[in-house]
Amino acid sequence: MKSLTKKFTAIAAWIVLTNGAFAQSSVVSIENEPAPRLTVKPPLPGPLAKNVVFIPYQVENLRILPLGGEAASNVSPRVGHLHITVDDLPWFFADYGQSNTIIIGGLPRGEHKVLIEVVDPEGNVYSGQTVTFNSPGKAVRP
Repeated sequence: MKSLTKKFTAIAAWIVLTNGAFAQSSVVSIENEPAPRLTVKPPLPGPLAKNVVFIPYQVENLRILPLGGEAASNVSPRVGHLHITVDDLPWFFADYGQSNTIIIGGLPRGEHKVLIEVVDPEGNVYSGQTVTFNSPGKAVRP
């Protein structure tokens, strides 16, 4: 029975060691990874008619994770997050959610634009796209 246990232990150790070696060999340095790519689609018409903006997006070659700082800039595969700016306001909000949809509610009636940017863990922009749409929202009184 002892020899059978030793054989299973040896096999398990071999599996762990070889899987670790293969996993390490599949990591690519950041410099050789393809650049992140962002695809943004127009808002979904159904929710927009109810004054809720659903903007579908897809990010390739980057994992959206809540990591930040210089150390996270060297993580491979590459990580980052989104910055979202509405109507050229001087502030933005960040998205770490990987939901593939940005949802904004309660915009006033009229034309709006949303800038979606893919950024690295330190906030440096890789790329961005702007979506413009008309909201049927309530009229805003001056």
